[in-house]
Amino acid sequence: MLEGIYFANHNYLWLLTVIPVALAWHLLTWKKSQATLKMPGLIGFERKSNFLARLVPFLFSMRLIAMGLIILAIARPQTVDVSTRTKTNKGIDIVMAIDVSSSMLAQDLKPDRLSALKQVAASFIDDRLSDRIGLVVYAGESYTKTPITSDKSIVKAALNEIDYQGIIEDGTAIGMGLATAVNRLKDSRAKSKVIILLTDGVNNSGFIDPKIATELAVEFGIKTYTIGLGSNGTARAPIAILPNGNFQYGLTKVEIDEALLKEIANATGGIYFRATDNRKLEEIYAEINKLEKTEVEEFKYYNYEEKYRILVLLALALLLTEWIMRNTLFKSFI
Repeated sequence: MLEGIYFANHNYLWLLTVIPVALAWHLLTWKKSQATLKMPGLIGFERKSNFLARLVPFLFSMRLIAMGLIILAIARPQTVDVSTRTKTNKGIDIVMAIDVSSSMLAQDLKPDRLSALKQVAASFIDDRLSDRIGLVVYAGESYTKTPITSDKSIVKAALNEIDYQGIIEDGTAIGMGLATAVNRLKDSRAKSKVIILLTDGVNNSGFIDPKIATELAVEFGIKTYTIGLGSNGTARAPIAILPNGNFQYGLTKVEIDEALLKEIANATGGIYFRATDNRKLEEIYAEINKLEKTEVEEFKYYNYEEKYRILVLLALALLLTEWIMRNTLFKSFI
């Protein structure tokens, strides 16, 4: 099969085996079909080579080629141009609520928790081709970094800009982070609304109780996946700020309010995850990616272009040429 050429009736290609059979039969019967003249000698006859006589077998070759072209035409060679169009039937709006407190600079994940999260979250955003995504950041208070949008370049640029700079009050206001994310999604008309809430601490700031924020999520039908980030035991994290403005690092106890995070997830229909290292964090986002599937309908359009016509025309031209030559130039040799 030629590249780019497909045969709609490929079962007829076996007829091509007739051609070598016909050729073998012609070679076997060629001498018997020729008239012979026996003479006692050829003295006195001038021996001349006749160019046309040597071309007589060419007529049969033209007939065989025409036969092969007709068989290929019967098999219907064609090219197929396939165009694809996708339609999203059930879109998902996702808000990622990210803890940006100073403890997110802890180095139990490499190079630190916040950098590891940004890398994994960027891959997650790339995978959500048909969904809208927004970003909420929180520490002692919260704010919307990016409203929900389908422009992934904007979301990834905003994600890359996230850093601990002391712009907002330090602390961990889980309730406010969740409430801000709910506020971004409450008016969404998407089929599914999801919050991915990540924290590495306990709720110790803010004026909104996490349970109130959870009730709001339930009321607006927003599923919340919660992620507790940090190794078990202790981690090397900022414990003070030096006179030059840099952090002084030391071993601190890892405290994550897992009971609260599980309660939020269970109440909203989500799942709680614990990420203790980079690999586990990647697996969690991959698992959420599998759980929240967007239904995409794909339409394929096939444009077939038939190629048999040119083969039929070539075969008819060969047969006509062969018939004309047989009854004119080669008439005295056949």
